[in-house]
Formats: sequence, structure tokens, C-alpha cells
Amino acid sequence: MSDPTKLLIANGDQIQITLNPPCVSPPLVPPLPLVGSGLSTVNDQAVCVEGDEYPPSIANNTPVPYMSPPYVVPGTGTVKITLAGGNKTSIAKDKDKKMLLKGTTFQVELDVQSPAMMPTPAGPQPDPMPKHTGTAMFITTNTIAESD
Repeated sequence: MSDPTKLLIANGDQIQITLNPPCVSPPLVPPLPLVGSGLSTVNDQAVCVEGDEYPPSIANNTPVPYMSPPYVVPGTGTVKITLAGGNKTSIAKDKDKKMLLKGTTFQVELDVQSPAMMPTPAGPQPDPMPKHTGTAMFITTNTIAESD
């Protein structure tokens, strides 16, 4: 029986990001498709290697809108993903980079660039949090290709 945490992640697989309540970022709610850049393939799709955990929509510090009630006027932030050891191969490499594995959940931070605001009679009040945390997980259609 195969170990589902050791399944390789490939082009077209997805990442699901969940920010801790009450923070929400609409562009992060649906699972986001990944683009594999490895030379190896799984089901005729390029494997994902370190760096491919960032979907194009949030790569290169692309700001995303967020709200954190009662701060309901959207602000912006950038996403920082921190993979766990089980989310990348320990030995096997592709293009000198470790390949991504399904693994378990891992940590995500939304670093606030422009704070969300709370409307008040005295004027808008900014979200005091410099970052919001959460978790993420890979979703794969791969059911057979495993690595170390």
C-alpha cells in the first residue's frame, strides 16, 4: 500500500491555503493550480520542484486583497509559504532542486503591506496585525508516483 504523503506533486496539482479566522483573502479561497518546472514527469506532467509551491497568481510577492473583520475595507498582503520537511524529497532532486511531495499541512503567512481598515465615525482604523497566519496543503491527482 502506498504512502499518500510521499506522492509527487506535478503540474496542474493544487495548493489549498487557509488563513486563520477571521482573516480571509478571496483570491486564496479556491485551491490554486501549480505550475511544475521540473524535467521529470508524473502522468505526462512536469514535477513540481522547490519554488513551484507558489502558484503564478501569488508568485513574486504579488499582493492579494484581504479582510479581517471588523476590518472590512480590504487591505493587501503578500503570501509567504514555509514547506515542512515532509513536503519535499530528502534525497531525490530534479534540476538540483528537491521535488515537492504531498506531505502534511504546512505554514503560510500573509504579510500585510497595506492594512485592512475598520470604518468608524471618527474615521477608518487600520488592522493592527502586521501578519496573519494559516496553513496550506497540496491537493494531487497523482495516485502512484512516489519518492523518498
